[in-house]
Amino acid sequence: MAVQMLSPEGMMQPVPYNHVSIGTGTRHVHVAGQIARDAEAKPVATGDLTGQVEQALRNTARGLAGAGAVFTDVVRLRFFVTDWSPDKMDAFMAGIDNVAEELGIPRPLPPVSLIGVDYLFEPDVLVEVEAFAVLD
Repeated sequence: MAVQMLSPEGMMQPVPYNHVSIGTGTRHVHVAGQIARDAEAKPVATGDLTGQVEQALRNTARGLAGAGAVFTDVVRLRFFVTDWSPDKMDAFMAGIDNVAEELGIPRPLPPVSLIGVDYLFEPDVLVEVEAFAVLD
């Protein structure tokens, strides 16, 4: 396996992700920011953070698959969420939980960042996710 996950002693626990990932492969896969759009670029789950997280992760899985990767190859996820506030955490995490088994998203998650932003490139886009993977 090209990716090793760990959370060294002394780092904040418990968290739903690993603090550190080590990629030892030679092929690096970078999936550009994915949003809640279908293959025809039509919006999915307008106004629904949970639904948009689900669709963005499904699109991310498609991008990974195109490069021969899966979520267990991911060394880092980065989420951008519009108008972020802590009261949105349950809806955000529900989106991940709802597709984790379907997409093979490991638990704990790889290292992950959630970055609150004022807006993304179109007003209906609530979340964008980037993935970085390493393959042998």
